[in-house]
Amino acid sequence: MSAKTSAEVVIDGKVYTLSGYEGEEYLQKVAAYINNKISEFDAIEDYRHLPLNMKSTLIQLNIADDYFKAKSQVEKLERDIELKGKEIYDLKHDLITNQVKTETAEASLKQLEAENRELLLNKARLEATLEDSLLDKDKKKTTKAQ
Repeated sequence: MSAKTSAEVVIDGKVYTLSGYEGEEYLQKVAAYINNKISEFDAIEDYRHLPLNMKSTLIQLNIADDYFKAKSQVEKLERDIELKGKEIYDLKHDLITNQVKTETAEASLKQLEAENRELLLNKARLEATLEDSLLDKDKKKTTKAQ
């Protein structure tokens, strides 16, 4: 766990000391966010005429709204990441399945090529035997004819 940090920040013109386990830069960023919210509301004419407690409540509601919208967005992104993770898993599974099919097909192709070569050799032998047999018959016919 990191060490606790303290930082002096200015919020709505007042100096506050913020403490936390985040760095000073983060604490200043939080103060800047609050100041921006206050500035947003100060720019609205009707807001300036409201009592202080109502101003604070409106700013708190606005910050809570930002929080819940951000939280909702994070949840949506987490669901998207989960879905993408599942898609990646499915694609990897499909890839592996297709690789296995490809390897099986390649092995089958090699086997068929080997069988084809053997059949071509047998065919050549049979053709040679047939040719020899036909030549022998022709010789016998020619010898008988003489």
